[in-house]
Amino acid sequence: MAWPTFHATTILGIRKGSQVALGGDGQVTLDDMVMKERAKKVRRLYNDTILAGFAGAAADAFTLMDKFEKMVEQYHGNLYRSAVELAKEWRTDKYLRQLEALLAVADKKSTLIISGTGDIIEPDDHIVAIGSGGSYALAAARALAKHSTLTAAQIVKESLLIASGICIYTNHHIVIEEL
Repeated sequence: MAWPTFHATTILGIRKGSQVALGGDGQVTLDDMVMKERAKKVRRLYNDTILAGFAGAAADAFTLMDKFEKMVEQYHGNLYRSAVELAKEWRTDKYLRQLEALLAVADKKSTLIISGTGDIIEPDDHIVAIGSGGSYALAAARALAKHSTLTAAQIVKESLLIASGICIYTNHHIVIEEL
């Protein structure tokens, strides 16, 4: 018997000038059923200098977020070093390799996606999107960033609202953190 799968989310982050915002919706889904509407999947880390959000299988995402937070503490808030060390461990550890999740992280200088295959991606446009509605939110954010005067937080909010109208695994209960 296959166990049902928890799906959680859409996360979107953007750096616009000196502004940094990362947001996520609140929906947690078990197969085709909404289990929770107001989950918080975006956190502030290391004395509020780093933002992190997770998407994927809920338990896997929580595990990786906890590991990343420990790396950030160990490397004194160095985002790149923490991301590299997490990606190395994630890729080489027999248990961690099985986890199905992604992390989106940002500080004042960098915006990254960290994957279990050892990838650390810093998009050229400083917009990161992960999760089931990530592609919808990314498309909206790119258009809004290019053709509006909205702030980073406003772009995140509007883009996540657009994604929530398209993706069945994304809702309109949005949490946004800013640096």
